[in-house]
Amino acid sequence: MTTTASNTAASTNTTASTTTTASTITTPATATAPLAPGGGLLAGKRIVVTGVITERSIAFAAAKVAQEQGARIVLTGYGRMSLVELVSRRLPEKPQVVELDVTDPRHLERLPEAVGEHLGGVDGVLHSIAFAPPSCLGGFLTAPWEDVATAVHTSAYSYMSLAKSLLPLMGRGGSVVGLTFDATKAWSGYDWMGVAKAALESTNRYLARELGPHGIRSNLVAAGPLRTTAGKAIPGLARTQDDWAAKAPLGWNITETESTARACAALLSDWFPATTGEIVHVDGGHHAMGA
Repeated sequence: MTTTASNTAASTNTTASTTTTASTITTPATATAPLAPGGGLLAGKRIVVTGVITERSIAFAAAKVAQEQGARIVLTGYGRMSLVELVSRRLPEKPQVVELDVTDPRHLERLPEAVGEHLGGVDGVLHSIAFAPPSCLGGFLTAPWEDVATAVHTSAYSYMSLAKSLLPLMGRGGSVVGLTFDATKAWSGYDWMGVAKAALESTNRYLARELGPHGIRSNLVAAGPLRTTAGKAIPGLARTQDDWAAKAPLGWNITETESTARACAALLSDWFPATTGEIVHVDGGHHAMGA
């Protein structure tokens, strides 16, 4: 779940959980094993990561994993550039930071030159951007269209805009990855952000269709709820997190972001060359369970 530009939910998925009864999960799945030997899963890759705001964000975890797996990265940020610069220094290697407002055509027009100056080209893009005005969260019947339009533009249309902007720098084998939260259900308090996520998931399918002839893939990672700065603004999130832990067969850790970051790294790598238009669930298995 997300409410501020550039944060999304994250999840866990690596280590099997243990249980005391059929319904009581005591040890949630956690990413613990090393990702890849040698040069790394993303050795030599050039990746643009959007949405790094705090160390608790999924974007930060994804940037960290990407560097650990051999990628060179550029971060983008907007509005709080000094904060992005500060957080970027906590990565294994300080990356370049480029200012980007994904709703501003002028920023998108300048992006290829700014990124190209630092990376030369682009092999992968991580879209970790979402925003909904407060009226869109907990006010489904009262949110004005202007606020809904802002949520959809920032959270869904920007996925296409970002990919289109960087397309001149990308070659065959490239990958675009975005972050979503299960949009097949109506979540309490999520309201128009949920609608925006549904639009993002549809955008992903159409983008996969358009980028396929260029040899570029488009996929999303659907992560479970995280206790992030963005998530705190969502009404009812605490209850959703508690219910999630009880229902997910692998358990759930609302503070662990690396499992989702690893899924992003895998999709950005060459290990899924024939996968596009897909949504990979990293949610402890919650999405597959009945009521």
